[in-house]
Amino acid sequence: MSAKQLTGAGPRPSRTPRSFAAAATAWYRGHARALPWREPGTSPWAVLVSEVMLQQTPVARVLPTWRYWLERWPSPAALAAEPAGAAIRGWGRLGYPRRALRLHECAGVIVGGHHGLVPSTVEDLLTLPGVGTYTAHAVAAFAFGQRHPVVDTNVRRLVARAVDGTPQAGPATTARDLAVVAGLLPVRPAAAAQASAAFMELGALICTARAPRCGECPLRTRCAWRRTAAVAGGRGPGAGPVRSARRSPGYAGTDRQVRGLLLAVLRSAPGPVPRSSLDPVWPEQVQRQRALQSLLADGLICEQPHGMYAFPV
Repeated sequence: MSAKQLTGAGPRPSRTPRSFAAAATAWYRGHARALPWREPGTSPWAVLVSEVMLQQTPVARVLPTWRYWLERWPSPAALAAEPAGAAIRGWGRLGYPRRALRLHECAGVIVGGHHGLVPSTVEDLLTLPGVGTYTAHAVAAFAFGQRHPVVDTNVRRLVARAVDGTPQAGPATTARDLAVVAGLLPVRPAAAAQASAAFMELGALICTARAPRCGECPLRTRCAWRRTAAVAGGRGPGAGPVRSARRSPGYAGTDRQVRGLLLAVLRSAPGPVPRSSLDPVWPEQVQRQRALQSLLADGLICEQPHGMYAFPV
């Protein structure tokens, strides 16, 4: 299904004064968090960086790194002019550092193929390294004011409850999810982009995974989950924490933690480090070696002569 089909798919947008999108947007205008990438005049590059950083990472952790990146690399050209290792070092402890490599690759493609400007169409955005459907739709909507369904975990949960009447969404975004959200968007592109932001914010702040604050939700009078629970007399909103269908994996003791510790050694050093500086970070040799090999395979570090390790250049 093409991006154009998804944009226009699903039910016809409601034109009633207090439609689903209108109610969400009215709430958003009074309750949205003041995040810097939402400020007027924010560049498409800054929006792209924010969307990549926000993947699987809370806003509070993203804010300082995002500000650092935009001060140091305010444009794709600025990042592309530096080695990939600078991007990895600048990523700090944000987690999932391969995203830093993808952004560095994106910067190179944007400079080489788009005259240094972030492309505005979903089709062109999807050609950038590491950019999938969600990120392409988000940048097109939030940076360029276009009408596209922007569907993340928060939006899927909100729509599953308010539209489908189920307490949890599926494990991954489907074509149906995109079509349903597209049908909820206003016709006017700028209004649709703001509605997309409102849906995300409602899912993040109000329609949360375990403890939804239904009494504060602007969609409570039209929420299918509440109606279904009332008719069935069963468990619904307000009955206590919702049991999640999935439990997030822990971090302590995982290869991810070991990778992070190894990267921290390189990040704190001005240049290449010997293997003897890496070995003390984790006592279990097999796991430490596995984590080191995975960093080498991902291109996040490079092995140099004489047993030295460094960020890529």
